[in-house]
Amino acid sequence: MSNLKAIKRENPSAGSNNKLRADGLIPAILYGGKDPNQNISVSKKEISNIINSDTFLSKVLEIELDGKKEKVIPRDVAYHVVSEEPIHIDFMRIVSGKKIILEIPVKFINHPDSPGLKRGGVLNIVRRKVELKCPAETIPDEIVVDLTGTDIGTSIKISSVKLPENVIPTITDRDFVVATVAAPTVIKEPEKPAEEASAEGAEGETPAEGGDVAAKDGETGKKDEKTKEGSAEKKPDEKKPSDKKPTEKK
Repeated sequence: MSNLKAIKRENPSAGSNNKLRADGLIPAILYGGKDPNQNISVSKKEISNIINSDTFLSKVLEIELDGKKEKVIPRDVAYHVVSEEPIHIDFMRIVSGKKIILEIPVKFINHPDSPGLKRGGVLNIVRRKVELKCPAETIPDEIVVDLTGTDIGTSIKISSVKLPENVIPTITDRDFVVATVAAPTVIKEPEKPAEEASAEGAEGETPAEGGDVAAKDGETGKKDEKTKEGSAEKKPDEKKPSDKKPTEKK
C-alpha cells in the first residue's frame, strides 16, 4: 500500500491552486464517510509513479494528514488539456463495512501454456476492466485470468475467473465473456517454387521485348514508306508524242 503525505489547502482559489502546481503539488479533495470534505494537496513527485498505472483508480492508498492516517481510494483525476499533467485528484475515504463499485483491470497469465496460442491463435480481449462490487476492506488490485489449457475457440467467461471473497460483478443477469482464443486472422500463402517464379519473371520481360520489336518494326515501316515515296518521285520520264507531223509521200 502506497503512503502519501497531504497538506491542507486553506485557500481553494484558482490563483492559489496554480501556485501549488508551480511548487510541485497537486490540489485534491478528500471526501466520504462521516467527516466533512477536506481540501488538500499532495506531492506530484510522490504520486507520479502510480498515477499513470491502470490500477490507480482502484488502488487503496493511505493518506497522512496532520499526523492522522486513513485509507482512501482515488475516484477521479483531471488533466491539463495541453500538457496532460494531472491538475486535480478526488480521493474517497474507505469506510469499513461499506461496499464500493470499481472497475478492476484484468491481467492474463501463462500465455506459453495455452495450446491455442502456441498453434498461432490470437488472444482477443473483450474486457480489459471488469466492474465489481467490492467490500472496502478487500479491494483487489487486478483480476487474474489463467490461460493454461485454453485452445482455439475457447471463450473465457467471468464465471471461470476466480474472484476474491465477497467480490461480485455488477452485471449479474448473464455470464459475460472476458476474452476468447481466436483462430489466426492472417493466413500466409505458400512460397512458389523457384521454377515458377523464374518463368513468371521471363513472361514479365516479354512485353518489354515486344515493345522494342514493335518500335523497330515501326521504324522499318517508316523507312519503307520513305523509300516508296522517293521511288515515286524518281519515276522515269514517259515518252511524249512528237509534235512533228509525219511527212507525207508524194
